Amino acid sequence: MEIGNIALFAVPSTWLKPLWVIGLGAVGAAVLLAVIGLVVRQILPKVAAIARTTAKEAMSQPLFYVLMAVGVVGLVLFPFIPYNTLGEDLKMVKEDGLTLIMVLSIAMALWTASVSIADEIEGRTALTLLSKPVGRRQFIIGKFLGILVPVAIMFIILGAIFLCSVSYKVVYDVRETGRPAATSAECLWNMIQISPGLVLAFMEAVVLTAISVAISTRLPMMANLIICASIYALGHLVPMLADSAVGQIETVRFVAGLSAAVLPVLDHFNISAGISTGQIVPPVYLGLAGLYCLLYCGVAMLVALLLFEDRDLA
Repeated sequence: MEIGNIALFAVPSTWLKPLWVIGLGAVGAAVLLAVIGLVVRQILPKVAAIARTTAKEAMSQPLFYVLMAVGVVGLVLFPFIPYNTLGEDLKMVKEDGLTLIMVLSIAMALWTASVSIADEIEGRTALTLLSKPVGRRQFIIGKFLGILVPVAIMFIILGAIFLCSVSYKVVYDVRETGRPAATSAECLWNMIQISPGLVLAFMEAVVLTAISVAISTRLPMMANLIICASIYALGHLVPMLADSAVGQIETVRFVAGLSAAVLPVLDHFNISAGISTGQIVPPVYLGLAGLYCLLYCGVAMLVALLLFEDRDLA
């Protein structure tokens, strides 16, 4: 009985021990977000004011808390779902968790962009704001940065819960399969292995947010959602189509190449291969993906500024 009690209390401590890394990472991400806000406030005070107002409005809406609740419930339940993958359930938890966080944050970004930009333009609220000493460029950039704030907060909170569920899943799988007891080091390694996936998923959300902002300068919410959903699907399917047997057809290859040149290649932010092979994403790849994210966001924001520059607000 004593041995059983020791084992019972040892299981929680195994997956709880490495959680200090999650706390440190969450605090670091929050501090980085605050520092970026202070820098923007010092350099571009008008942009920072618009961003702050946009972020507060987005986070005061019920949708933000509904999406957060859906994410928390899903991430807590994922470790207990029987995937019947013959010992690969942990990989499924990693993929499903990343996908859930990314989809929820993108949904939040698209909705906020439509309400904050398209609806304000249609309701003449933007005209009132631009009648003050605020330029159109400052308006668009401020809206973009303000939309990213709730998205980043969702990633920080849901990402921390996701890593906790991954750590617990390591111990849970060992207990269910009867394999040798897991160690805290194994839990920590699995959390470290999937952490770059959160960074890449955030980059993908940033790219789609920039596209949504550009679309919102001209089109209403429904059109924005449909176009961004199509871009999301094509951004993941085009590379797969080009690498398949169908992609060897000349016409298909041309269309795939053209789509890859115009649309974002969202497959760059996918780490399914790393999850399936158990490899850690190298820092060089993260740097290249970050550069691609910045370049595409720059192009999308340039398009947004051009579309909004001659938009009649009266």
